[in-house]
Amino acid sequence: MNVLVTGAAGYIGSICAEVLLARGMRVIALDNLQEGHRAAVPPAAEFCQADLGDLRQLEDVFARHRIDAVMHFAGEAQVAKSVREPSAFYVANVAGGVNLLDVMLRHRVKKLIFSSTAATYGEPQIVPIPEDHPKNPINPYGKSKLVFEQILADYAGYAGLQYISLRYFNAAGASAERGEAHHPETHLIPRVLEAALGVLPHLDVFGTDYPTPDGTCVRDYVHVLDIADAHVLALQALDRAAGAAYNVGNNRGYSILEVLEAARKITGRAIPHKLSPRRPGDPAVLVASAEKLRRELGWDPRHSSLEEIIASAWAWKQAHPKGYAGG
Repeated sequence: MNVLVTGAAGYIGSICAEVLLARGMRVIALDNLQEGHRAAVPPAAEFCQADLGDLRQLEDVFARHRIDAVMHFAGEAQVAKSVREPSAFYVANVAGGVNLLDVMLRHRVKKLIFSSTAATYGEPQIVPIPEDHPKNPINPYGKSKLVFEQILADYAGYAGLQYISLRYFNAAGASAERGEAHHPETHLIPRVLEAALGVLPHLDVFGTDYPTPDGTCVRDYVHVLDIADAHVLALQALDRAAGAAYNVGNNRGYSILEVLEAARKITGRAIPHKLSPRRPGDPAVLVASAEKLRRELGWDPRHSSLEEIIASAWAWKQAHPKGYAGG
């Protein structure tokens, strides 16, 4: 199968491309390299530098490559940035996604796995959060992803698009060759490890007055390799599960302070931290119910203990202290 991976130079997209190649698929890797890293794209993938905002570039990619299915990771993803600059999120995550869909249909490609998010739920009324939980996102990032999920349903109705939406909770960890390298880095675990390495003077803990056991945010962390496995299973299940949405999470939440303590044990380093005010747009608790994904697609997360997540990210960070510098 020939799979187009958008956002293939990013964290999750590059590792999903790696897993697809390992399973014998051909990967066409698309990225505009605005935030991704060319060095993160697996060498065996066919790389296309293109932007979802440029229809001519997209048409050229589909004309030059036989594509059977699309895994769509490209887009804006920083919650805090979405509060400051919402327009960028609607342009990239909605308008760019519509461009992709229209070009797909012109080239008779009707299979898509969408990288969605737990941010579509907003503040949870039920924990763990099931897929039929009310959708009330509290930041433009979550709103843009929810709008695109609704657009996918419209395209399924009028054009026969087959799609599955995967709502991640907190992607974390690394493969042996690829890991997180955002600039700036906003995710908790790589920031904890940067503090362990001395790259950061301390870890900022945003908010200590949430209604949680220790006052800090609680999140559900899932290993990026298990996320990649969920994408492969979703692709294989499209004919029978088209239109479905699945949470990809661990059914277990950890507070910021719990993650910090686990990282101290794994790295063997004192990791200084500083208590800071809440960030706008951060829910107190986000924990998935992933039972539907397990039950319907047979997903079995094998790498998602907090210890393995942190240990894999630490190994990659030590081997790549500057990330993909120069690539």
